[in-house]
Amino acid sequence: MPSKLEILCAERGLKMTEQRRVIARVLSEAIDHPDVEQVYHRASKLDSKISIATVYRTVKLFEEAEILERHDFGDGRSRYEEATEQAHDHLIDVNSGEVLEFTDAEIHSLLAKMAEKLGYRLVDHRLEIYAVREGCSAIK
Repeated sequence: MPSKLEILCAERGLKMTEQRRVIARVLSEAIDHPDVEQVYHRASKLDSKISIATVYRTVKLFEEAEILERHDFGDGRSRYEEATEQAHDHLIDVNSGEVLEFTDAEIHSLLAKMAEKLGYRLVDHRLEIYAVREGCSAIK
């Protein structure tokens, strides 16, 4: 069965090679926000002929087609996730690099009120919270 990304690629008219299908599947199945190296490592387990260059080109293609979102969480690596209509925010553990997704209606409401207060209407937002677990100090 095709992955969500494979379906989006087909809908957008992208040519799907077998290696692109593998990369799309890896990204669709990711529960984290992998960087290109992680995508390559996972994809090469499924198809040993996939090169890192192919992964870079494919990720860029998917990003340009707006089916993949790139994030920079301050660790020097671009990380990726499927583009989605559902708004969500990210909490990044600065010690481990773990990224947690969350949604909060109260935060969205506060941001909408702030935009309105400044004479605007909120149409979208991106929130990244950098934090450490209770009892831990930040390692930088």
